[in-house]
Amino acid sequence: MKKLFFTSLLCLCVGMMALAQSDHQKLYGVAFYNLENLFDTIHDAGKNDREYLPEGDRKWNTLKYEAKLEKMAQVLGELARDRVQQGAAVIGVAEVENDRALNDLVSQPNLSRYKYIHYEGPDRRGIDCALLYDPAQFTVVHSKLVPSIPFEGDTTHLTRGFLIVDGRLGGERICFIVNHWPSRGAESPVRVHAARQVRALTDSLFREDKKLKLLVMGDLNDDPMDESLHTLGARKFPREVKKHEFYNPWWETLEDKGTGTLLYRGKWNLFDQILLSRRLLKAKKGLTYDGHEIFRRDYLIQQSGKYKGTMLRTFGGQTWLNGYSDHLPTIIYLKRN
Repeated sequence: MKKLFFTSLLCLCVGMMALAQSDHQKLYGVAFYNLENLFDTIHDAGKNDREYLPEGDRKWNTLKYEAKLEKMAQVLGELARDRVQQGAAVIGVAEVENDRALNDLVSQPNLSRYKYIHYEGPDRRGIDCALLYDPAQFTVVHSKLVPSIPFEGDTTHLTRGFLIVDGRLGGERICFIVNHWPSRGAESPVRVHAARQVRALTDSLFREDKKLKLLVMGDLNDDPMDESLHTLGARKFPREVKKHEFYNPWWETLEDKGTGTLLYRGKWNLFDQILLSRRLLKAKKGLTYDGHEIFRRDYLIQQSGKYKGTMLRTFGGQTWLNGYSDHLPTIIYLKRN
């Protein structure tokens, strides 16, 4: 009798563990990270990448490059793991040079489960966006890079194009658009122009599928309350989100909580955003929004000296700091009901 009781108890425990694991699988992490100049050490024809060559100003060599890969892999491998055992299902990245750099990145031991989507874009320095994904969690169905249209014929501030990746997550269709809009070296109208192009893309996708669950992510080089985000249709609160618009949870993070993803002259900015379409807000079934966070760890921050509290970068001026990036990553969590 005792043996039967303990056998039943063991079966119950195993069943509960399996149920807990199954429930754990219902949560997915979607992240974005600006890798800050992930260049290899080889010159790409037609690109102004000479700063990141062995003979360049930064003396960019194999030692520094491999250290950068290790640092980036450390961060990327930890994203979303606080809540999801497998880590992030999808990670949008910016400022990666080419397929060589991406191949070297996903060859790092803690990123071996990831594959990537990348297209060579028009950026003069050669930096592009890409999407890393875990095939065990996300299945790619279709992808393309939509080139940017120059603002009033200006070719100086070309964006990197808009990377669209369509696939299946948690058993349903979901679409991502990865961005890296023109820097603050350009005036606001240039980024508003980029936002209009993305809005045209999202409107087209929504016309094709009215129930589409869509996320727009990237280094937008503007804060959530700026004109470009308003043009895109990104709203501060879920109740404000209308048809074909987006919820921007980072607006409240920056404006009300006073924290961001990069620090400039003592002021926080939050350029690294992930926006959610209305169908991802309180969905009765399927994927639905379940929180967000800025991935902040002490090792990403300078702990002493003149620049205490700022991001620990790869370089400080021309001095190699063997750090990470001038941005912090952001994460959105999606739960499958």
